[in-house]
Amino acid sequence: MRQLVSYLFLFLATLAWSFVGVLVKTASTMVDSSIISFCRFFFGVLVLGIYLLMKDGKIEFRYRMKWLWFGAAGKSANYIFENVALMIGYSYGNILVQPVQTVVLLLAGSFVFKEKVTRAGWISAALCVVGVIVVGWNGVPLDKLLGSSGLTTVLFTLAGIGAAVHVMSQRMLVKTMDNGNMNFSVFLIATLMVSIPIPFQSEGFTGVSTAGAWLALVCLGVITGLSFFWFAEAMKRVPFAVVAIVGNSSVLFSILWAYIFFRDPITSYIIIGTLIFVAGFLLLNFSGPRKKTAKQEDSVEAAV
Repeated sequence: MRQLVSYLFLFLATLAWSFVGVLVKTASTMVDSSIISFCRFFFGVLVLGIYLLMKDGKIEFRYRMKWLWFGAAGKSANYIFENVALMIGYSYGNILVQPVQTVVLLLAGSFVFKEKVTRAGWISAALCVVGVIVVGWNGVPLDKLLGSSGLTTVLFTLAGIGAAVHVMSQRMLVKTMDNGNMNFSVFLIATLMVSIPIPFQSEGFTGVSTAGAWLALVCLGVITGLSFFWFAEAMKRVPFAVVAIVGNSSVLFSILWAYIFFRDPITSYIIIGTLIFVAGFLLLNFSGPRKKTAKQEDSVEAAV
């Protein structure tokens, strides 16, 4: 029974991540990107706080550690740039965030943390870079590539860098904090960070208020707050191969939902580029020792 629940959690986490683009696009019909960023953190903190109170009966909020602030800044940048890019681009565009994050983490591991990166790791990074280039290019002529198409790729690249900074902060913080309270502290600080420009905006609500848009904002928060819990629970009992394959399949579902809900054009370049960097993910996952699954968990968590 417990193993069945673990499979369910893995499915929920994967499904949740795949819907982020669609949910941001839906919420953008009512509010601008800054409000979306705020709600992703605010509702995430609310849901995560409720979970921690039910589980432990208390919440341990900390703020006097520099890596909490680095993590909050990184995750804030991740959401801010991702939301803007999704609003002006296609709803599957955020599939670029994870491969960029993977490359940045490998580079940071090699040059900052002085960790040994295997040949398979560098090949994985190369596949991620090639996949991002193919998806970002999407067969667009060079003169048009420098326009909105190129801008969204740059924004998603910046989002991926921010996500990588968040993961690096987690690697430092997990030594002294449990996963739940660590994320609660980071997300609460991030909520305060992204709320700074809101009082100075002349108009944050840019469209008609609808139940669908509000539901999208709440769901984005739930994904921020609980997806790490679902994935962590799945990692305890689901076979490694299943976690690696199903966890990384969220990018394929993102493309499917984009076509179903918004009829976003899916070209052969998108499919080929996606398959290339998914191959990079799988090579990276299966090339390392199984004991590093906790590191993989942190990496996947930061993508949401």
